[in-house]
Amino acid sequence: MTADVPILIIGGGIGGMTAALALARAGCTAHIVERSPEFGEIGAGIQLAPNALRILDGLGVLPELAELAVHLRHLVLMHAETGRHLTTVDFGEPFERRYGYPYTVMHRGDLLTVLHQACRADDRITLEASRDVTELSDDGGTARVRFADGASYECGAVVGADGLWSTARTLISADRPVCQEFVAYRGALPARDDAMPTGGNGVPAGPDDEIIWIGPGKHLVQYPIRRGELVNQVAVFGSGSYSREAELTDRWGTPAELDQAFAPCCDPVRAGVALISRDRRWVMYDREPLDNWTTGRITLLGDAAHPMVQYLAQGACQAIEDAGCLARQFTRYDGDPTKAFASYQAERIPRTALIQRSARIWGQIWHDDGSVIPLLRDRILARRGPDDYTDLDWLYQDQTEAS
Repeated sequence: MTADVPILIIGGGIGGMTAALALARAGCTAHIVERSPEFGEIGAGIQLAPNALRILDGLGVLPELAELAVHLRHLVLMHAETGRHLTTVDFGEPFERRYGYPYTVMHRGDLLTVLHQACRADDRITLEASRDVTELSDDGGTARVRFADGASYECGAVVGADGLWSTARTLISADRPVCQEFVAYRGALPARDDAMPTGGNGVPAGPDDEIIWIGPGKHLVQYPIRRGELVNQVAVFGSGSYSREAELTDRWGTPAELDQAFAPCCDPVRAGVALISRDRRWVMYDREPLDNWTTGRITLLGDAAHPMVQYLAQGACQAIEDAGCLARQFTRYDGDPTKAFASYQAERIPRTALIQRSARIWGQIWHDDGSVIPLLRDRILARRGPDDYTDLDWLYQDQTEAS
């Protein structure tokens, strides 16, 4: 069976859904295929900075998101072992006035549900689950996509939004994900749980704040989600038992290592880590930046194009930015995919490559166990004011205005 599809999006995650919405709002017809039996999201919390909300606002989904989200008041950075307060970022009125939007956190599943509903409500978008892409090719005039069941689509354009282990990326590069030798355990708990340090235990933070505890080889992130009913926690640490041979097994980064890594921490951190589920761990991967995402009528988006470690909380935000840029280029070039893709990657690659590299550096600064970098880091952080946004402008300001 062969079908003709004007624009095919591989992957029904946040990037793929947002791309379909953005293209549809620009007058294009988009078809999403997802390998899973259902459109859904594994995980708990997600952070949406102003640069992402700006795009989502343009797509008309902010009212639905606001009903499920939390607008944070502060980001509080603490030392995980000493419990010392390092710095606070004010996310209140000065922040919103500067960037036009609040700093928002929510459940990943809630975000995807809103995007899914918006896609289903748009007649220019169709969705198909249980579609496992096994082969892609560009034939000049069309792109062909084959599926595991033998069916195939001939497409005017293909957007590979199929994540870290992207099939579409194999057309562009023979590289593989880079394991950072860190793992994460994460989950959400009822906010009423007295053991949670958010808003108590002497921590200078309230129920609408995010706390990040950093220390040698580890960090813990805590923030409210789902209207403040839940608290999302992510505990990350470097594993000393990693090896290339064991990388794809569960023999390293174990729950026992989790407890060992956080044993030297202060009481609030140990109390938070003790409540995190040990059922599943997430290995931290990224890839080296590419200088090209496109071959013919096929291009990449989101983690398929620029997977990054999470220390700047920009993975999903950059996928959303990609979607907005892609739709803008299709409008600019009147639906010509080759011209649109060329302009899209020319705009996006420099920015996403910078964020990929900066995220790695920021993680190294958080986790350094030497005698110099932590001393300088803590002194610099202690001297900044809560409303000093100098180092955030490059991430959060409107990129169309900045350019």
